[in-house]
Amino acid sequence: MSAGGAENGRVGLRDFSMLIALILIALVFWLRDPAFLSARNLSQLAIELSATAVLGLGMLLIIVPGHIDLSVGSGLGLAGGIAAVLVFEHGWAAPAALAATTLASISLYAAMGTIIVRERIPAFIITLGGLLVFKGAHWLVIENKTVPVVRGGESNLYSLLTTYHLPPTVGLTLAAVLIVAMGIAATRAERRRRRQGIAADPEAAFLRWFLSAQVILLFVLSTNQYKGVPLSALILAATAFAVHVVTTHTPFGRYLYAIGGNEEAAVMSGVPTATTVVGAFAVMGLIVAIAGFLQTAFAGASTTTTGQLMELDAIAACVIGGTSLKGGRGTVVGVLFGALIMATLLNGMTLLAFSPEVKLIARGSVLASAVWLDVRLSRGR
Repeated sequence: MSAGGAENGRVGLRDFSMLIALILIALVFWLRDPAFLSARNLSQLAIELSATAVLGLGMLLIIVPGHIDLSVGSGLGLAGGIAAVLVFEHGWAAPAALAATTLASISLYAAMGTIIVRERIPAFIITLGGLLVFKGAHWLVIENKTVPVVRGGESNLYSLLTTYHLPPTVGLTLAAVLIVAMGIAATRAERRRRRQGIAADPEAAFLRWFLSAQVILLFVLSTNQYKGVPLSALILAATAFAVHVVTTHTPFGRYLYAIGGNEEAAVMSGVPTATTVVGAFAVMGLIVAIAGFLQTAFAGASTTTTGQLMELDAIAACVIGGTSLKGGRGTVVGVLFGALIMATLLNGMTLLAFSPEVKLIARGSVLASAVWLDVRLSRGR
């Protein structure tokens, strides 16, 4: 959760502040209703978190180079709606519907990115237009109706995205493999720092690995008491791993941070800024499709409200997690923490039967507070 894409090995105040905030939020909801920490609700929270966190990971790729995408909530609804219509009304097999919709989403977002870089129009304007266009297109596609993700009441790949749970032994096995792999990766990273002459902090690295291992093991054991690890949680984990690798171990990821840090300097250094930004939007199209399928499958159907305001949740997840709205700084772990805080708030308020008005006020307050904190920290740099 350190700033930027570099792995500097330090644990900052922000890391602990997010963890403390999450613990306090969970504690408040648990005191109000002990069912909040039940295996059933934690499993439900993991499913609810998946779409928001996946979308936040895509937003990270857009904010890091200094852009913003306001269309993702509407794009999410459109992607989920198209796939639902193909399955329910046209009889397509779910895998084919999901694949075709994913390709369409990638094309749409790559086109938006191309317009932004070629015409030098602020992303805010283009994606705001996309928000309206995609919202209208979504309503046209579903004809302002509720379109289920299954046909004839039978389960398919689409519906299983948020209803399938891994058998307990499989979940524990995957957790063990992941924990070991994380330990090996951390050890190699420390060795690499030493070879490069970078100050290493093995105690901090071990602490991060140990805490992460405890969280993973606790999550698997808790969900195993209900039905097992949700498939949607695996999709989120795979997406997070892919984005982490892209942002920290590829030239494309380094280009994103370079553009966000200083675009003029990046151009002078030979960074293909236009291609990189278009590529970021194309990847966002892929992630919007994934999030759309998860959110629509979770609801069981595509409706006119699917994806509503989720662009704000994605932005809030990034900013809460330490991503700078000016670009150049942000991490995958930070986004996951930010998304978990947002999802925990919404889940707890739903469990306690808070009114929709209070939920909106809470979401807006969290977003405003996160932006304020980002500005304050930026001034101190």
